[in-house]
Amino acid sequence: MHLLSESSSIPKLDRFDSTFDFLQEGYDFIGNRCRSLRTDAFQTRLMLRPVTCVRGPAAVEMFYAPGRLTRRGAMPATVVSLLQDRCSVQMLDGEAHRLRKAMFLDMMVPDRLYQARLMLSDELDQTMRPYRGQSVELRRIINLVMCHVAFRWCGLELRREDMQARCEDLCAMIDSVGSLGPRRARAAWLRMRGERWARRRIAQVRREGETRGWAIDRLAEHRDIDRSPMPDSVCAVELLNLLRPIVAVGRYIVFAIHALQTNPAAAAALRQDQSDAALENFCDEVRRLYPFFPVIGGRVLEPFEWRDTAFAENDWLLLDLYGTCRDPSAWTEPHRFDPCRLADRQPPTSLVPQGGGPMKTGHRCPGERLTRALLAEGVGFFLNLDYSVPPQNLEIRHDTIPPWPRDGMRIHVAAQSSGPF
Repeated sequence: MHLLSESSSIPKLDRFDSTFDFLQEGYDFIGNRCRSLRTDAFQTRLMLRPVTCVRGPAAVEMFYAPGRLTRRGAMPATVVSLLQDRCSVQMLDGEAHRLRKAMFLDMMVPDRLYQARLMLSDELDQTMRPYRGQSVELRRIINLVMCHVAFRWCGLELRREDMQARCEDLCAMIDSVGSLGPRRARAAWLRMRGERWARRRIAQVRREGETRGWAIDRLAEHRDIDRSPMPDSVCAVELLNLLRPIVAVGRYIVFAIHALQTNPAAAAALRQDQSDAALENFCDEVRRLYPFFPVIGGRVLEPFEWRDTAFAENDWLLLDLYGTCRDPSAWTEPHRFDPCRLADRQPPTSLVPQGGGPMKTGHRCPGERLTRALLAEGVGFFLNLDYSVPPQNLEIRHDTIPPWPRDGMRIHVAAQSSGPF
């Protein structure tokens, strides 16, 4: 990798390395510097590696140009190993990526999205029913709810004790992605345990040749670009890449309850108009404003120029997903929660909580439709649940990746509810 020349229009920070600043500021790191430098791009070093940090619609268009960047080697190994892992769809490029991703997109058909919503409604109903007249911390219960949904949606049956272990595995991958030290080491061990389980299930399906679950069958039967089946180890990685993101949607659901509490005008408007359109706009505003994925990385495959700057092969770029969703050049009053802003338009290059670019050919998350469907169902459930929010600390820290509301988003469920139950 090389440092940009002094003639580049992209400024360089007057700091040898910014890793400590990134860890301290988290989601706000790139946005803070873009604001102070009055730019949408700057260069620095992270983990001693030269990197160009970018945000905004123009940066999204540049970043997701077909064939320009690869995800391989673009994020720290500690992050990749807990999330996508090697040989996953996100690590592929070109036709190999398109073919593997088509398998996932084929799973996101309307009927399967509808089934996911029914499953979530059922799981929430069963989980919340015992809390009538009691208080409950949503952070404490939502992960297991979403694990049940994930396994049901994938057609996988588990015993109760197995479900607890799988939930522990999947949640550790999510909760520890921004951690170091013992917590990160424990998460890595749980990730390996989860992969061992997934490999056994894949091997069983292939050995017995019987239907063992809708999603796992699709993975076992898939043929990659060379027409060969995916190895058991790769199938296991991709199975976790189906299950883990569904569990992660639980965070968005908790964030949505936080938004209902902290934005009373928007909450009142949604309670009056619970149409599909109004619900989708509210959920997309939650996805726009609340911290989920902070950044996405890419390494240059084909040299190109942008902002009068030449980028060479293997140069490293970081796109600020969180900051782009709050970029003042793309959003009026970007920090204000306003679902109505999405009623007439949904900018494809500035609403990027799960990545940008074309869904079929690019690296945009193939599960985005499922995320939106599950989030809408979750918000609809709690809209019609009679509950109150006791006094608590609702702060969401930006130096924790990923965060929860500080006190876990506690609610008190009414003894008699006119909604669910």
